[in-house]
Amino acid sequence: MASRHPHPGEQAAQDPIRLLAIRETPLSVDEVFRAVGDDAAGGTVLFVGTVRDHDGGADVAGLGYSCHPSAEAELRRVAERVVAGHTVRALAAVHRVGDLSVGDLAVVVAVSCAHRGEAFEACRRLIDDLKSEVPIWKHQKFSDGTEEWVGV
Repeated sequence: MASRHPHPGEQAAQDPIRLLAIRETPLSVDEVFRAVGDDAAGGTVLFVGTVRDHDGGADVAGLGYSCHPSAEAELRRVAERVVAGHTVRALAAVHRVGDLSVGDLAVVVAVSCAHRGEAFEACRRLIDDLKSEVPIWKHQKFSDGTEEWVGV
């Protein structure tokens, strides 16, 4: 697997993990995009996950996210693994918890790399591993009054 290589002229090694957070407040795409800015990056990939109005054929009225106290530590572990396995210049990931409405931002992740292919691959690994390994649970509320926990 490839590792991060310093850009010629780079003086001190800067931690490529620039922003990791789990928040109860609305997320900002601009904040995450700014966090991964790097003059040596030729490709930046940003993924935004939003609350959709349906799931499994049912209309979603809203949802709530909750997390285990270890969630931020697990998010860091996932981010460190992505950085170790890809030529990442900068990485950021923020996930929302609390009650969200349809259309709200639930997660924003971004990765900058020297080349676009690397950035796409690293960003995909970041969001996929975040969703499968970080203990964040979704409680969906459907328009018909039923509810469902996801990821528990």
